[in-house]
Amino acid sequence: MTTIAIVAGGPAKQIPNFGCFKDKIDKWIGADRGALTIIKEGITPTLAIGDFDSLNEKELKIVKNHAEEIEIFPIEKNETDLELAIFKAIEQQPTDLYLFGVTGGRLDHGMASIQLLYRLKEKEINGIIVDENNLMELRFPGTYNVYQDSYYPNISFLPFSNQVIGISLHGFYYKLVNKNIFWGSTLCISNKLLLEKGTFSFREGILLVIKSRDVLI
Repeated sequence: MTTIAIVAGGPAKQIPNFGCFKDKIDKWIGADRGALTIIKEGITPTLAIGDFDSLNEKELKIVKNHAEEIEIFPIEKNETDLELAIFKAIEQQPTDLYLFGVTGGRLDHGMASIQLLYRLKEKEINGIIVDENNLMELRFPGTYNVYQDSYYPNISFLPFSNQVIGISLHGFYYKLVNKNIFWGSTLCISNKLLLEKGTFSFREGILLVIKSRDVLI
């Protein structure tokens, strides 16, 4: 069982502190500027990959000196730097793949990153998108435990497919039993756990589970 983290070049203010994730992650991959972000956190990237067009000469030298391995691609290519990193991670067949620095900037990039969770799930890899205010996972039908998280206390359930059939929530402030939700539904937005652990289940569809915290102004 291997857990890999990919750090991409999203806005620095949206990348959370890696401290609480270090013990969970076996290997770190930096996509383009994400490699420099990893190094600045005192972590050695297992792999740095991309065209590195966002780094100046001095920054690229730092990456070359600290990464265990580096792969440099031309700027004109079919895949994004993030996709290249994901392909490399998939080759290692991780059980969990954390994605940092993939949200908070351009909306098209953020939406594409969320859709990548489906591609990972098809390969039986649990993808987890993490930023300063959100933690996102995709779930197929089944029953799941969910635990209290003081950093991301709010929990929302959004249909990733056109509809999600038979969703039930137990141990939550807003309990739900055998309901159906559809695109555009707000029925399962902004819930909270009553105790340390709760459960959710559903029979059909694909569910996007988002843990979040309110943005502090």
